Amino acid sequence: QLQVVESGGGLVQPGGSLRLSCAASGSGFTLDYYAVGWFRQAPGKEREGVSCINSSGGRTNYADSVKGRFTVSRDNAKRTVTLQMNSLKPEDTAVYYCHRARGNYWGQGTQVTVSS
Repeated sequence: QLQVVESGGGLVQPGGSLRLSCAASGSGFTLDYYAVGWFRQAPGKEREGVSCINSSGGRTNYADSVKGRFTVSRDNAKRTVTLQMNSLKPEDTAVYYCHRARGNYWGQGTQVTVSS
């Protein structure tokens, strides 16, 4: 089964950091040559884009709400895309999803909770 798999969520205090990872699972399935995005959905809210990165890693974009705090990167040798989240705020609490644009593949999501 071809899947996008997220990991690294958890509970963190305000001001803390988390690192989310996204990897491809399944024979022949890869993230390597494709743009990848991170999205999030908080309870009662619509899913929103957080960040995206192109296939080479040379171009990235961020939502205004996370600029300066989140960094997206990719390691094609390790076949992963990472979202480093610093200076976390309670309003960052959400389920975070990884998305491979080509073919519209979504992961199952990983919960991030920012609370004291």
